[in-house]
Amino acid sequence: MKINPYLIFNGDCKAAFTFYEQCLQGKIEAMMAFGETPAAEHVPKDHHHLIIHTCLKVGDQMLMASDTTPDRPTQGMSGCSISLNVDSIAEAERVFKALADGGTVEMPLDATFWAARFGMLVDKYGVSWMVNCEKDQ
Repeated sequence: MKINPYLIFNGDCKAAFTFYEQCLQGKIEAMMAFGETPAAEHVPKDHHHLIIHTCLKVGDQMLMASDTTPDRPTQGMSGCSISLNVDSIAEAERVFKALADGGTVEMPLDATFWAARFGMLVDKYGVSWMVNCEKDQ
């Protein structure tokens, strides 16, 4: 069994996942807009650009997402973080800096009693991240 986080965006899913693909050095394996589905004729034209489903593969893990439609906006992402566990201080610093670009650092990346590096941030798309490097390898 695997647990795959699924994020819901208010129209910026494509931009967010393009950003995450670069930051996490992953690969977008699928991205489909509402207008590209067999049900496109049943979706208002002004919703056709919104993403109905995307998935980003990072290593053997998958991060998935979609946009919601304007008539069902999400109240934002709170109370949950995506936790990244990396194998080196250099990778922790690279990923943290990349994800923090345009976002808000909540806890700077630094040594803690449990990790060589740990930090928390909210990216420019409102997603909360924790970057953890238990020990430098």
